[in-house]
Amino acid sequence: MNSGKPLPITKRMVWEAYKLVKKGKAAGVDGQSLEDFAGDLENHRYRLWNRLVSGSYFPPPVRRVEIPKAGGGIRPLGIPTVADRIAQMVVKRCLEPVLDGEFDPDSYGYRPGKSAHQAIEQARKRCWQHDWVVDLDIKSFFDTIDHELLMRAVYRHTKADWIRLYIERWLKAPVEMPDGSVRARTTGRSQGGCGQSNPGKLVPALRVRCLDEGVLSPHSVRTLRRRHHLPLPHAAGSGGTQIGAGTTVC
Repeated sequence: MNSGKPLPITKRMVWEAYKLVKKGKAAGVDGQSLEDFAGDLENHRYRLWNRLVSGSYFPPPVRRVEIPKAGGGIRPLGIPTVADRIAQMVVKRCLEPVLDGEFDPDSYGYRPGKSAHQAIEQARKRCWQHDWVVDLDIKSFFDTIDHELLMRAVYRHTKADWIRLYIERWLKAPVEMPDGSVRARTTGRSQGGCGQSNPGKLVPALRVRCLDEGVLSPHSVRTLRRRHHLPLPHAAGSGGTQIGAGTTVC
């Protein structure tokens, strides 16, 4: 990338992104709320745009919040700063139209116009067409995803160097732990950001799409995905096929 040439990010793109992230209330590591950001909106927006367009924007650490799970354990969530949420949304709005057509029609997670309710309705209909269902969950998907593999998916689906640049920086952004310590990140991606379709979730979902292409499709397995889970409705009577560790789809 030619560092002397401005990136194709306009002030309008930053403004439209800002309008789409005005719902979250949690503050990031800088303690700045949406109300604080709006209090000096013109300066904050200009400063963010200037850094993005010059290629000098580096995401700050993501504040980690641990949410107890009903069945035990914790679910780590990442809370970015307000400015970082806006920056993510700029990239998301450019990347999402490119990626959305790559997903299976039965993929309902992290996509515009799709919802868990639609997935439930489709599952209800298929209960009358198939004899059984296998519910397959990729354990710790966001926590352990390989950065190199994920970036391969990014390079495959977009040629925009500035999008590649910022997604890689978000992957490498450190994490501020609940005790205040800061940790580097070499694998995984925090769950959080500007809603269900932020790049941090949209891009890892491409790895599930690769699973569709490389493992499930050759065996004519029908999938119905609410998030990164893979419930697999299938008719009885066919031979068993190993899908992943310890999971059999028949």
